[in-house]
Amino acid sequence: MPPPPFIFYLMKKRITLFPLLSFLLFFSCSDMNEVTELPKAMIFSADINGVPMVPSKSVSDIPAGDVTFTFEFSSEIDIDRFDFTAIVFTGGELEASYGENHKILKLKPTEPLAHFTRYVLSVLPVEQLGVNLVESYSYTIVTSYDPSDKFERISDEELLTLVQEQTFKYFWDYAHPVSGLARERLGSGETVTSGGSGFGVMTIPVGIERGFITRAEGAERMDQIVTFLYEKAERFHGAFSHWLDGTTGKAKAFSTYDDGADLVETAFMIQGLLAVQQYFNQNNPTENRIREYIQKLWEEVEWDFFTNGTDGLYWHWSAKHGWKMNMHISGWNEGLIVYVLAASSPTHPISKDIYDKGWARNGGMLNGNKYYDITLPLGTRMGGPLFFTHYSFLGLDPRDLSDAYASYWEQNVAHARINHAYCAANPKKYAGYSDECWGLTASDIPNSYTASSPTNDKGTIAPTAALASMPYTPEESMKALRHFYYVLGDKLFGEYGFHDAFSLSNRWFASSYIAIDQGPIVVMIENHRSGLLWDCFMKNTDVHRGLDKLGFTYVKK
Repeated sequence: MPPPPFIFYLMKKRITLFPLLSFLLFFSCSDMNEVTELPKAMIFSADINGVPMVPSKSVSDIPAGDVTFTFEFSSEIDIDRFDFTAIVFTGGELEASYGENHKILKLKPTEPLAHFTRYVLSVLPVEQLGVNLVESYSYTIVTSYDPSDKFERISDEELLTLVQEQTFKYFWDYAHPVSGLARERLGSGETVTSGGSGFGVMTIPVGIERGFITRAEGAERMDQIVTFLYEKAERFHGAFSHWLDGTTGKAKAFSTYDDGADLVETAFMIQGLLAVQQYFNQNNPTENRIREYIQKLWEEVEWDFFTNGTDGLYWHWSAKHGWKMNMHISGWNEGLIVYVLAASSPTHPISKDIYDKGWARNGGMLNGNKYYDITLPLGTRMGGPLFFTHYSFLGLDPRDLSDAYASYWEQNVAHARINHAYCAANPKKYAGYSDECWGLTASDIPNSYTASSPTNDKGTIAPTAALASMPYTPEESMKALRHFYYVLGDKLFGEYGFHDAFSLSNRWFASSYIAIDQGPIVVMIENHRSGLLWDCFMKNTDVHRGLDKLGFTYVKK
């Protein structure tokens, strides 16, 4: 007789892991007539804790301590002929129960599963299920990350300082020994980066002010850097290449035709140098030489050459290939600082007309749409990667900065809030994304590198995205910092601060550190705390003239 309504048969037997050979042997020896008497069946649906499972996809973020698999078959299971040897689970023993019509099978592990672990449950097409299953099924799950704290709780201010100090070590301890410049990434050997080093030199005033190093140590390192840049580093019409050899200073090709000047990377370097030029203002031989060499490097960049006779600036020029790369620098992206510096140059300036036509595209960079009920003044749909809000604004102060096209504080706040809102909503259902685990920007991803954004989301979070947005989203960024450190820190926090990125859906944590991601963490946290680099950069009178020329309103320091 069928059981009363809403009553389950509890199966006291348990499923254990059997080698596949045992199943094949059992199947070969079974009574084929008995198999044919059972109804043919398939698994109509499967879920884990109410989340649908399909054989071709992994289900992630499943709580480790409370797991229930539910299967609905197309035919009823013959209870008397059911045998657990038809089910294999890599997580150990299972307990089973049936629904009232015996088409529903529920399975629960007898012991809690381990956190952040991949498990496979296989249902084999043999007679032991009590149905004639016509094919095998295999389901993969990944349990959630252990949510407990991995490190002792400290105050938020102590945590900010700890993260700044550990990340600062990338530029101090891991700097190239000859040039003092920042290596491109962990393990890049002789390859140093011009843009990443521009970010790196800005960490030196932070290190001094926070007590990580002395002023004398910082000045000595800056003297080493600017002397190398001026006396040894290869330049093209005053501009640096993307990569340099840290010992010889020779340009290293970034790609086939990108073996000469990179104006965007040069702008990142000059932004950093102009900020530290204001910081090292004491009258002594070392600091005097720092300021002198920086001024020469600044004045020798031929910004106007990079217009190539057009109404805008070009990203690359090569002595071998000329303008072959043919990349215009136009907004909205990380390139605002290029036009600001080009307009500010005391020796090779560009006109406002080039800014309006080349960068702003006569208003073509405007957006004005709402995403998650947040109005975005400029740029592409949902803002793009978050480094747009960081790289140009490590020194250029976005507070009270506006022109004919936007308020740049409103732009950056909106962009960061949209990025946060997208991750919190998690429309692609990636593991780990939440209100406190967010941040999409350019970073390493499993087996590759990409500029992640809400429109290019590969399931990978980069700590620099949320942490360098600290001035714009202080509460949301602080939540992310606590989560990255306390919850994920056993795998994410290391010798030089937070590793570059992670994907909980793929159970992947990068081993890499990248200069252009580490630098903004130190600098933008400091700008949030004290405004140090913003105040230094905005003291430069050449920058004042450039901003005035372009029609910006801002607060002079």
